[in-house]
Amino acid sequence: MIFGKYLARLWSLSTFSFADRGHAKFGNWKTNSAKCDEAYFKDQVVVITGATGGVGRVTAWEFARQRSKVVLVARDAAQLEGTRKEVERLGGQAYSIQADIADPVQVEAIAERVEREVGPIDVWINNAMNSVFARFVDITPQEFKRVTEVTYLGTVYGTMAALKKMRTRNRGSIVFVGSALAYRGIPLQSAYCGAKHGVQGFYDSLRTELLHEKSSIKTSMVQLPAMNTTQFGWVLSKMPNKTKPMGKVYQPDVAARAIIFAAKHNRREVLVGFPTYKAIVGNKIAPWYADWVLARQGIRGQQTDEPADPNRKDNVWQPVGEDRGAYGDFEKISVDTSITLWISMHRNIVRFIGIFLVALLVSLLIYF
Repeated sequence: MIFGKYLARLWSLSTFSFADRGHAKFGNWKTNSAKCDEAYFKDQVVVITGATGGVGRVTAWEFARQRSKVVLVARDAAQLEGTRKEVERLGGQAYSIQADIADPVQVEAIAERVEREVGPIDVWINNAMNSVFARFVDITPQEFKRVTEVTYLGTVYGTMAALKKMRTRNRGSIVFVGSALAYRGIPLQSAYCGAKHGVQGFYDSLRTELLHEKSSIKTSMVQLPAMNTTQFGWVLSKMPNKTKPMGKVYQPDVAARAIIFAAKHNRREVLVGFPTYKAIVGNKIAPWYADWVLARQGIRGQQTDEPADPNRKDNVWQPVGEDRGAYGDFEKISVDTSITLWISMHRNIVRFIGIFLVALLVSLLIYF
């Protein structure tokens, strides 16, 4: 009886319901019906880079539901306007800033403008990314540099700007949107994998410095698996067929829930999905096996059977100039729940249940 009451209390305090009840239609886009701590981020200033597509856009929706002041940072005016309307319809206050995150001057100006016009920055989410789908020998130095500047240096510049403001108040939260590819590189994405590896190393260094200072600023890195986002339709590709995510694919709503959780808790890392665990742990145990599998399956596994459009737009140098929404074309093979994420987010409950079951088993063995 006591255990049942305690478990019920823990369950009521948990951040999200176990039943990630999928998507409900909201206007002309999807919404997630899972409930979170709706009062926690109310009126907080949340800056999201790369906020107008995929993970960044759905994350903006989630903060909007919590009545946050959501600052949307991206290059594309059309997508900024579309996302702004969605955030406001969901109950948040939206502020759009058109900027290139790869330019440190523009990033510094973002932080200054937000603090002046919106308020002190409470949460900064480093989400902006870019990529090139091609064999390394087919990528130009300029293209490789651009991906690195957006995905890696954009994160560095964003963190610098946010930290400068947060350290004066000794509070705030910085979330790094990472990837399983921060630990395990795959073919056709050498620039992106290299950038995410760089982010991981940078984050490790920064977190230890903040711990040394006994800073109250929270940091967390969310490692993602393959996601059903629009990136496969707009990143530069030099492959003969259309590109696709490899392995098990998740809806960006799953990532958004993890990011919200990470922004609230000072958790070092939040791993999303079993494939992320498999990639990270497996690569530590047997990297040679991952080499072998990816060499055999990695290139073909990231392409569909449909030929690529030779006139296809890409957003490496300029935005695509049209609003393509948040979701990619792989909904039929995507899932919107992650048991491993739920376990991670509710690890105290899981630990308590585990201890109880072990104690119960020991008691039964002793009794009988």
